[in-house]
Amino acid sequence: MSNYRRHYVPGGTWFFTVNLQNRQSDLLTRHITQLRRATSFVKRTKPFVINAWVILPEHMHCIWTLPDNDSDYSGRWRDIKKTFSRTIERRYVWQPRFWEHTIHNEHDFRRHMDYIYINPVKHGHVQKVVDWPFSTFHRDVRDGLYPADWASEVEDFATGEPK
Repeated sequence: MSNYRRHYVPGGTWFFTVNLQNRQSDLLTRHITQLRRATSFVKRTKPFVINAWVILPEHMHCIWTLPDNDSDYSGRWRDIKKTFSRTIERRYVWQPRFWEHTIHNEHDFRRHMDYIYINPVKHGHVQKVVDWPFSTFHRDVRDGLYPADWASEVEDFATGEPK
């Protein structure tokens, strides 16, 4: 077994990728209400800021910022996964771990935000970012951080041709 070490920084900001065990499943979008409730429940007891989040059928990407004196993102993920799994009455829903990347600066933050929001287009779920319903992109459009037509000129990922 590998000796994997996570990077914990009090008050840090991280990009995460979390996958279902079954990469062909649509469990996350089919049970989006339960996932949102699980996240809200954990967020009430262990606060964190959701900078961005996109939920696809079988995986999700997000950026979180933790409070200044806190670096326990692993505990939050454990609790979200456990709460969600109990709510839908299933075991062995998740891949055992998750992937994280510590955000280092504003450029790194923006690059990961863009990656999160383009992901539904990249995976062929929608043609335009704004059309994917399970994303904080809509919040960021309302807040003026992104225009509604952001990435409308993205290359077609299937053919490599501009749209």
